[in-house]
Amino acid sequence: MEALYGILWQELIIFKRKFWSTTIGAMVSPTLYLIAFGWGLGSGMQVEGKSYMNFVIPGIIAMNTMVVSFSNTANSINISRIYYKTFEEFMVAPLNMTVYALGKIIAGAFDGAYSAFLIISIVSIFGSGLTITPYFLSIALLNCFVFSAGGFLAGLVINSHADMSKFNNFVITPMSFLCGTFFPIDKMPAGIKYFIHMLPLTHTSIALRSVGEDMVHMLLHIAVLLLYFAVLFIAGSRYCKNVE
Repeated sequence: MEALYGILWQELIIFKRKFWSTTIGAMVSPTLYLIAFGWGLGSGMQVEGKSYMNFVIPGIIAMNTMVVSFSNTANSINISRIYYKTFEEFMVAPLNMTVYALGKIIAGAFDGAYSAFLIISIVSIFGSGLTITPYFLSIALLNCFVFSAGGFLAGLVINSHADMSKFNNFVITPMSFLCGTFFPIDKMPAGIKYFIHMLPLTHTSIALRSVGEDMVHMLLHIAVLLLYFAVLFIAGSRYCKNVE
């Protein structure tokens, strides 16, 4: 546990030093999406029996927690492994690499959770009517852990920043727009819809909007996200040990 505390303490120090740049950076994209799709395009529109603003805010939270958690973890591992070579210092240290993986994933998930906090704070100022429940927070946090674990694995596997950009273009960006973020998935063609329902961000987007609804489906979303996290964490930890 001391090793885990040490990793988290290091990440906390980095967060404090980059507090303002991290905060402003995490606010820019969701604010633009809120202005363009919420207050702009979606003004007066109705989706699934409620205002488009209330529909799109959970989607933006899901998307932003995914992007921030994934990117921060993936870039941190990728840079430390390829450019700064600090990853090698952890490898030769008396440190269990599973603990190292867990520490980095928790740190990345914290960054995603912080971005969610900022979005909720912004929309609360304008009285969006967003309902925050323990289930809502649990789903948002689970989404952070899933994509932080995915970012950790990607940071280990991908060997250059150019390839990381390609991965973002072919995987992260399509999920940002197709997984029920800005429009209902029911509008998609049947074949594409079934594939989209298999993606973790889809379950997050739906779950954040289904607070207080069917308990079976609520538990299903949690189970799917937990399964994704378990698979990605185990894969990342084992690959990390193989690199060691």
